Amino acid sequence: MSNVSLDSFRQTETSIIYDINGKEISALSGIKELYYLESDEIPDVLKKMFVQIEDKDFYNHSGIDMSAIIRAALANVTHASIRQGASTITQQLAKNMFLDQSITWNRKITEMFIAMELEKRFSKDQILEFYINNIYFANGYYGIEAASEGYFGKPVSELNVSQLAFLAGIPRRPNAYDPFTNYDAAVERRNSVLKQLYAAGLITSLEYYEAIEYDIVINSKKTDRYNYVETYVFYCATRALMEQDGFVFRTEFTDKDDEDAYKEMYDSTYAEYQKSLFTGGYRIYTAIDMEKQELLQNILNQELKFSEDTGDNGIYDLQGAAVCIDNETGLVTAIVGGRTQEYDGYMFNRAYQAYRQPGSAIKPVLVYAPYLIAGHMPDEIIDDSYMPGGPKNVDDTYRGLITLTEALGYSTNVPAWKIMESLTPETAIQYLHAMNYAKINDDEHNMAISVGGFTYGVSPVELAAGYATLENNGTYRKPTCVSRITNSKGENIVNNPGEGYSVYTKDASIMVTKMMEWGVNHGILQKAKLENAIVAAKSGTTNDYKDGWLAGYSKYYTTVVWVGCDQPKSVLGLGGGTFPLNIWKKYMEIIHEGLPLEEFPDYQDNAVDNNSGDIHDEKETETHPGWHGGGTPNISDGDTPHGVDVSGRGDKDVDVSGMGDKDYDYRG
Repeated sequence: MSNVSLDSFRQTETSIIYDINGKEISALSGIKELYYLESDEIPDVLKKMFVQIEDKDFYNHSGIDMSAIIRAALANVTHASIRQGASTITQQLAKNMFLDQSITWNRKITEMFIAMELEKRFSKDQILEFYINNIYFANGYYGIEAASEGYFGKPVSELNVSQLAFLAGIPRRPNAYDPFTNYDAAVERRNSVLKQLYAAGLITSLEYYEAIEYDIVINSKKTDRYNYVETYVFYCATRALMEQDGFVFRTEFTDKDDEDAYKEMYDSTYAEYQKSLFTGGYRIYTAIDMEKQELLQNILNQELKFSEDTGDNGIYDLQGAAVCIDNETGLVTAIVGGRTQEYDGYMFNRAYQAYRQPGSAIKPVLVYAPYLIAGHMPDEIIDDSYMPGGPKNVDDTYRGLITLTEALGYSTNVPAWKIMESLTPETAIQYLHAMNYAKINDDEHNMAISVGGFTYGVSPVELAAGYATLENNGTYRKPTCVSRITNSKGENIVNNPGEGYSVYTKDASIMVTKMMEWGVNHGILQKAKLENAIVAAKSGTTNDYKDGWLAGYSKYYTTVVWVGCDQPKSVLGLGGGTFPLNIWKKYMEIIHEGLPLEEFPDYQDNAVDNNSGDIHDEKETETHPGWHGGGTPNISDGDTPHGVDVSGRGDKDVDVSGMGDKDYDYRG
């Protein structure tokens, strides 16, 4: 604190992003120096807004609010963690300018002492000036003037009360109230701010009703937008910094209140750490291979260029997304969030931000791998016959008695449904939770998930991580493109994500891989077969041809492609085996050029009667690296599913009588 001066609140350090070869691909810097406002340049009503919504007792305390701290401490002790901050404006300034973003009691105490010291050195007007010029408004905008120019294309002096309230509401949760991605939530937040101002007598009744009725129109200035690589790097680096400082990510919750509390804490913490990327002088080293990145982008653009229709926002209706993971490291090496297009505003990265119905592409990770872990074999016989009230096969034809391998390779829906009856949705879905699928909730405990029917769905990155887990003998590695991060002093603060943990057994993973390889060689995905690589793959197509997926891998790379529209609607000719397959195949063929042909490991196949499914030689079963029937999986290397209870699964009958006679037609 001895070196703190007025200039301390105007400074920023640029962070640099590097590709896999150590070449700089982007620089992240805030723009607060350009837009810094002196106290007399900040509208009085805006100052009152921030005091009212952030720190009503600002002009009376000496930097901390003891009564609020006591209330928050009691709440935090109750939950055994820091969930309420009780931060005054001065404390927020102290945290944003002088501390890391870790969530610890020590940091909180240090923040309080710094806040009290700031109150001794600077006037209240100066502290409020520093605060308003340094708070984060999402999308790289620091300070009110940068936000005003960024979202409305004009200086703050030209904004009305409604627009000022709109901006003032963002810093509390910049991620949740991001005007580009969560416009409706941002407007609701504005309304809340206006209500507080009116209740406090800071605006008149006429001003309140005029402001509430005012239509907020985003009119951002044309600026250099962050591309798909940069947006994903921001995301990965932000979460890496959060995790490094002890933040625990969650995808399961006890109830709605628990979920809401977590989301609020996540949003505010995420915003704080993301802000630090623009000001902290980090060096972010990634696994992004720009040659592969440009190749994947160009192929996706080329394959979808036949459709030039755009929506009211000028963005192409038909979109796509793709992600490629290096199987050796588990790191994302290329990511495409949509078609290349010139337009102003936020670039939505569909590869990790869009959640869509996966169709049959979910079957390997949700249905078949768990079923094999439960004690079943690829050559077991299952009946593919019509089920009233159950799913329909894509062509309304049924194959009768077939093996599990054939059921997956031909993408028949009835066997997947029957398997889910045996597993139960509650059990199967634990595997997705174990791999941090973010949008899977309690509403998913129904049979439709067996054929890809989810409330929200999955992202391409999530699905790619699931498939890469199968290729990696069942060991899950969190998907990220960041290999390490150093601070402004050159010290390593985030290192390679590590080896991961086991979700599926090794044997089950090998068997599912061979089953998908069969599907490429003999099933419905023969067009996905490559001349220069051995691959395992699965397609997915949703009802009315709204989404198409192709997910698959070699020993070297896992690639997932999605094609569809941002607002789901039928697309003529769309299926997992059409546009997504074409993109996937062209990309995979090129990136495998010059690589030695690598086969997947095999498992010893038992002699199975194709009519009964009975094993002819029991002794052979004992030496099988997999297993048949019930009992404990024969795992020689100690693999166990991470956090997944595989006991007592059996062939449990599930009552689906309450589901009506709906025919589920999630296509292969």
